[in-house]
Formats: sequence, C-alpha cells, structure tokens
Amino acid sequence: MTHWSPPSLDVLLLAARAAFLVFSFALAAVAFTRWRRVAERDTAHTTQHLLLLQQRLEQLERAVASCEPRLAKLVAHLEEQPAANCGPGVNYQIAIRLARSGAKPAELMSDCGLSRQEAELVARLHGRARRVQGAGVAIA
Repeated sequence: MTHWSPPSLDVLLLAARAAFLVFSFALAAVAFTRWRRVAERDTAHTTQHLLLLQQRLEQLERAVASCEPRLAKLVAHLEEQPAANCGPGVNYQIAIRLARSGAKPAELMSDCGLSRQEAELVARLHGRARRVQGAGVAIA
C-alpha cells in the first residue's frame, strides 16, 4: 500500500496561482461583457436622440420655409404703406438716443424735427438727469 504524501508548497502555490489567473480571466470577461452591453445601450440611446433632433430640425426648417413667403408679402406691404405714426422729419428713436447722450431740447428740435413740447418730453424721459435720478443720485 502506498502512502499518500501531501503536495509540496511549490505545487500548492502553483495551483493557487493558476486558480487566481482563471478567476481573474473570468472576472475580466464578465466585466468586459457588461461594459460592451452598456456601451451598445448608450450608443443606441444616443442614436435615437440624434434621430429625434434631426426630425425636430427638419420640422423647424419646414416651418421657417413656410414663413418666408408670408414674411416677404408683409415686408412688401409695409414698404407700400406710408408711415402713419410720425410726420416727415420726426424720428423719435434718434431723438431718444440723442437725449440719452445728453442732447438739449433745442438740439432735438433742430436735428429730429420735434416740436418744443415733444423735445422737452423726450429730454425729461430719456435724458441723463432722469437716468441718474433713477439710480438714486439727483442732479438738476
């Protein structure tokens, strides 16, 4: 009868090393498979999102294209109509800009064709003294 002898320490360490390598390889394979599935899912989600964005962009392009003829008609109509809100030589937007830069009512009258009352009103509403008072500092 032969007597069984325990394996040597070298054989046990070699077997443990082999088991560890097999376990590490299996763990790496599982991790890689999961990583690949997540990457595929993210790619599919991104592709779907890009398709939705493309459809929305196409809708917006069609909407803009349908507005262009109407806008052209409106511009043509507005160009045909005379300016009804202000008389000739009266430009309130320019007068407001001049008042904001410190122009006096007399300058507004001569440069923009405003009456004295209109020039004084624009200067009071949009002049520098008005803006500074609104900031908490009063100057005359």
